[in-house]
Amino acid sequence: MSPTTTPKHILVVDDEPRMRRFVRMNLELEGFQVSEASDGVEAMRKAREGMPDLVLLDVEMPKLDGFETLREIRRTSPVPIIMLTVRNEEDDRIKGLDLGADDYIAKPFSARELVSRINAVLRRVELSSPVERSSRVEVDERLSVDFDRREVLVNGEPVKLRPTEYRLLHYFVQNPGRMLSHEQLLSKVWGPEYVDDNQLLRLYVAYLRQKIEPDPSTPRYIFNERGVGYRFMDFKR
Repeated sequence: MSPTTTPKHILVVDDEPRMRRFVRMNLELEGFQVSEASDGVEAMRKAREGMPDLVLLDVEMPKLDGFETLREIRRTSPVPIIMLTVRNEEDDRIKGLDLGADDYIAKPFSARELVSRINAVLRRVELSSPVERSSRVEVDERLSVDFDRREVLVNGEPVKLRPTEYRLLHYFVQNPGRMLSHEQLLSKVWGPEYVDDNQLLRLYVAYLRQKIEPDPSTPRYIFNERGVGYRFMDFKR
C-alpha cells in the first residue's frame, strides 16, 4: 500500500483475542488501519459508527453469529464483508454468499492469503464504483443493460444485481458469442487470486441465471461448455 494513500480501515470481528491479534498485526504491517469487535452486537455498532472499508467477520461467535450479523449489516450497509470460519462446507459458503458476503476464507489461513483476498475484494469494489462509459445494450426483446445507469432490465423491469453479479454480466455482454474460460472469467471479474475457484464462478453464474434467464434450467443467455467455460448469447450477429 502506498504511503501517500489514505489507509483502508478494516474491522476485524472474532471472539478469539488471539485471532484478532494475529490479524491486526499482519494487516497493520501492510499499512491498514484496524479496529476490532469481539461479537456480532459490537460489530454492528462499530460498522455503523466507524464506517470501515471492509469487515472480516467470523461465523461462530456468541450473542449473534456471523450469518445473523451479516444479515443485519446488509440491511443498512453495502460495506464489503469477508467471512472467516473453521468450516469450509459448501452449504455454509453458499449461505454466506446468499446473505451478501463478498468472499469466504476458511481457518487456518496464512497472512499472505488474507491480505491477498482483502486487496482483491477492495480492488473489485473500486472497479465497480466508476460510471461505465458504455451505452445501453439491447440483448434481445426481454433483456437490456444500461451501463451508464448501471441498470439491468428484464421485460422492462429493473433487476437488482450484486456488484459482482453486475461485473460478471458486464463482461459477458462485452464478449457476446465468445467462449470464456473459467480462468479468464475469474481473473477478469474477481482477480488473479481466484483463478482456481471454479465453485465461486458456478455459484455466481447460477445467481445471475436466476435473475435474468426466463428458465434457468434451459439457459437462453449464458451457456456452459463443460470443463472449459461459459459463452454468452451472440446477440450482435
